[in-house]
Amino acid sequence: MAPSGDIMGMAEDLADQFLRVTKHYLPHLAHLCLISTFLEDGIRMWFQWNEQRDYINMSWGSGALLATLFVLINMCGQLVGCVFVLARRFVPYACFGLFGIVFMQTIAYSILWDFKFLMRNLALGGGLLLLLAESRSEGKSMFAGVPTMDDISPRQYMQLGGRLLLVLMFMTLLHFELDPFTIFQDIFGTTLIILVAIGFKTKLAALTLVIWLFIINLIQNAFWKVPTYRPLHDFLKYDFFQTMSVIGGLLLVVALGPGGVSMDEHKKKW
Repeated sequence: MAPSGDIMGMAEDLADQFLRVTKHYLPHLAHLCLISTFLEDGIRMWFQWNEQRDYINMSWGSGALLATLFVLINMCGQLVGCVFVLARRFVPYACFGLFGIVFMQTIAYSILWDFKFLMRNLALGGGLLLLLAESRSEGKSMFAGVPTMDDISPRQYMQLGGRLLLVLMFMTLLHFELDPFTIFQDIFGTTLIILVAIGFKTKLAALTLVIWLFIINLIQNAFWKVPTYRPLHDFLKYDFFQTMSVIGGLLLVVALGPGGVSMDEHKKKW
């Protein structure tokens, strides 16, 4: 039996080889996955305009005008933000706009009081934070002049914040049941999210999470198997694209690395 260190080394070599082959395509794939939930939601608002407006009007008693304005801002903000991200133009402004959309939806749809949806929205915010960090070069930080410690730039703190928020997604996947496979899955997943959070073996852990989460997403959120007239179809579709966005954030972690505030970076000083 091969020692665990050899297995880990082989896995890291495979991950490095994967990164070398995909380094020119991985960021684009990460961006597409990350904005997928905003793109899907913006298109859905276009086709379900009346339903969305009526829902906001009934939930908040805001009146048709304010409800229409809310849906319009959400739809345009998401679609325009997605175009900017994919075109790699005005990305910081797109990120701030999408942050605003996430905040508005958290309040308007009462997500604040639903643990599962709140954790997923926070994880989505983590992905946007990583995208914002990627868009800022070290020499052109939007926080120019902000004091730093140990030559760690604000961009690297943003990478740390993004990693920590991303792993909140996986808290919604833990089941804490006594089934042997469920126990293994919980332990395996918890180990990986801890590694990503502290920035140790980060690229390998994040890439493994991408594969694991993608498989779970295909199995648990197969909305295409549910007729469109059933409410479950929309719920599964929402979960599917939110999960794809978190996968996009993890792919950014793989592409960018953990940043300066991580154990991987501090190992270099040992």
